[in-house]
Amino acid sequence: MRRFDPIDLELFKNVFVSIAEEMAAVLGRTALSPNIKERKDFSCALFDARGETFAQGSHIPVHLGAMPLSVQAALADVPFEDGDLVLLNDPYRGGSHLPDITCISPVFVNGRALFFVANRAHHSDVGGMTPGSMPLAVEIFQEGLIIPPLKLVKRGRVDEDVLRLLLANVRTPEERKGDLRAQMAANDKGKQRLEETLAKHGPARLLQATAVMRDYTERVLRTTLRRIPDGVYRFADRLDDDGIGGGPVDIRVAIAIRGEGAVVDFAGSSPQVAGGVNANLAVTLSAVLYVFRSLVDEDIPFNTGLMRPLRVLAPRGSVVNAVFPAATAGGNVETSQRIVDVLLGALAGALPGRIPAASSGTMNNIAFGGREPGRGAAFAYYETIGGGMGACAASDGLDGVHTHMTNSLNTPVEALESALPVRIRRYGLRAGSGGQGKRRGGDGIVREYEFLVPCRVTILSERRIFRPYGLRGGSPGAPGRNTLIRAGREIPLRSKANLEVEAGDRLRIETPGGGGFGRARRPGKVSRD
Repeated sequence: MRRFDPIDLELFKNVFVSIAEEMAAVLGRTALSPNIKERKDFSCALFDARGETFAQGSHIPVHLGAMPLSVQAALADVPFEDGDLVLLNDPYRGGSHLPDITCISPVFVNGRALFFVANRAHHSDVGGMTPGSMPLAVEIFQEGLIIPPLKLVKRGRVDEDVLRLLLANVRTPEERKGDLRAQMAANDKGKQRLEETLAKHGPARLLQATAVMRDYTERVLRTTLRRIPDGVYRFADRLDDDGIGGGPVDIRVAIAIRGEGAVVDFAGSSPQVAGGVNANLAVTLSAVLYVFRSLVDEDIPFNTGLMRPLRVLAPRGSVVNAVFPAATAGGNVETSQRIVDVLLGALAGALPGRIPAASSGTMNNIAFGGREPGRGAAFAYYETIGGGMGACAASDGLDGVHTHMTNSLNTPVEALESALPVRIRRYGLRAGSGGQGKRRGGDGIVREYEFLVPCRVTILSERRIFRPYGLRGGSPGAPGRNTLIRAGREIPLRSKANLEVEAGDRLRIETPGGGGFGRARRPGKVSRD
């Protein structure tokens, strides 16, 4: 077979990434919910016959690192046929949390499934005890409908019985149906483009390309690890609480660098908790992959070759490797962020000057739902809010952005107000919330909602007690703050809360700032150059 040179590698890398990005374009443009259409809370990727990633789009890190485990679970449970589409959301089969539904389609060549295309999208409601399916639960059954790997499409035909069963268990069936159809369309586009590539280059060449890309990614990461001084680097941080009265929750890591490999050991982290901040193993692996990928200077393909130099030790039954039936809604969105914080904090000891201070460390999740005025139809909505980015040696942190394990966009005020009975009273930067230092941490965000009808609201946030850390003498970022405003009275709220609000009530979310980096030249002086 013809050898692979660097030009071949770059060409195939871009072909495969363009397929994933075109899938994303179809999904975003055809979805119904603002969460998928506007915020782009979804990810797309390509897999080989063993369920290993060989290409992905520039989407949500917490999705992408976990998706191979979902594809592998589907391969183990379901016999794929040409024209099938399998979906699942089970966190104990590689899912991230229940609102994230993964759709997987095979690409057959001469009677064999050689490749798979898949996407994962966050649905604004999948049932459960509260609208938005992000409740303060004590077991996974309260969080929504659990979907094991099952066929929604069989040999090109939608199984209407399966679809009816799914839609009967959610508050907004028409929106869910539209978003599922968008996911199907995205996979159809991915299959079409991959089949065109197969017709042009042949299956042997494509299989060679996927193997070469994974090997290349592995080599580059091993080279990066060799440049880090050997040693064991430790760090610890905390979650505020578990949402139902337990806390704080400790996350500890020891990273052992030995030559071109690393062992990441979470021993000493808290046992899994009663509330929903438990991370499953797939989410923890996603965070580890994200951090080590960020150490690489060049633009390498993101694929499962990244895992080969790494060994992850996550104690079973801990908050970073929870076991069924632990609640997991917040593990995906909040604990993943703190895992990144402790990993970067540990690596700051190995690479002083290269690692940034802590960013806001929370996705500031808001979910709410109720009944529309007049028609009485149910609605449910979910969004995340950005915060301050941590400063680094070279620059100040960015203001008001999503960082680390989230890569979603903001929902425009106009889109939100036109789709839902809510008004945004205030939306802007939270001045002065970034930590001071030679380089200043980015400022957080203030977003204030006014509810026009009675709603049930869930807040799932972090860094309201334990502030984002600074580095090298920089100050920590300001903690976040949640406030209910009712009849002119301001009522402080905890980092996690379930609320019943009335028409006219307002909810103000003030997100944390990023940590500062380096000592300020003189007290009070901050950088903004």
